[in-house]
Amino acid sequence: MEPTITGFGYQRVPVADGVSLNAAVGGSGSPVVLLHGFPQTHLMWRHVAADLAADHTVIVPDLRGYGESDKPEEAGEDTYSKRTMAADVVALARAFGHERFALAGHDRGALVAVRAGLDHPDAITHLASLDVLPTLDSWNVMRGVSAAVGFHLFLMAQPPGLPEKMISAVPDDFFGYFLDIWARNPEAIPADVRAAYLAASRAAVPSIVADYRASAGVDIRHDQADRDAGNRLRMPVTVLQQDWGDALGFDAAGLWREWAEDLDHSTVSCGHFMAEEAPAEVVKALRSLLAR
Repeated sequence: MEPTITGFGYQRVPVADGVSLNAAVGGSGSPVVLLHGFPQTHLMWRHVAADLAADHTVIVPDLRGYGESDKPEEAGEDTYSKRTMAADVVALARAFGHERFALAGHDRGALVAVRAGLDHPDAITHLASLDVLPTLDSWNVMRGVSAAVGFHLFLMAQPPGLPEKMISAVPDDFFGYFLDIWARNPEAIPADVRAAYLAASRAAVPSIVADYRASAGVDIRHDQADRDAGNRLRMPVTVLQQDWGDALGFDAAGLWREWAEDLDHSTVSCGHFMAEEAPAEVVKALRSLLAR
């Protein structure tokens, strides 16, 4: 039996033509939507969601192309653009009766959250990003041999065909590699959850690659258009970043200040999967954000 978020109910919710999202829902109170990262599913929020559900309605979907959500064929660059995926999230919240809601995302989910904040500023009351830079900045800071840590970004940026074939040849090795190297505390992802992540990713290679491919093209153009127009995130924003110290090589807080007018940026001493490795710190940061 696949793991679930304890105490949450599950629904499939239509959000676009031919696309429904799998969503876990629990609690009551002001709404909070939590978006997962790569190579994970909504399960990465299991600890944080259970805590927030004490006084919030918490909605935790699998993103388009991931987990148990629909995985439409990549018909063009917009199929998996963050703009399209952000529209999914807004439609999901509205399906549950919420015109305005707080939004937190990790990794890929954070890129969707930022795009939602820029495209739908009247819908997003508060925004949190966990351990990622906005798409435009992610590409701009990768230089020289240090960019080797992002080799998967370059692989999945290639035209359709080769990356899908390469990853599909050894999917558990590929996706498992990131679960291993990005976690400082491997025990934070127990065997049943790890197996669920690998199974979900194995079944979603084309859509996961399409998501990353969009971030090497159309997503950059959308970010650049906002940068050129001076558009910024108008709601309170919290950013949690791994504490890499001098090894980071760039001023992450400075980059985020270019996007967010009301920014709280801090570091967390754990691996990339902070909602699983340091859930208490993430909950504290989110509750502080929601109080702003």
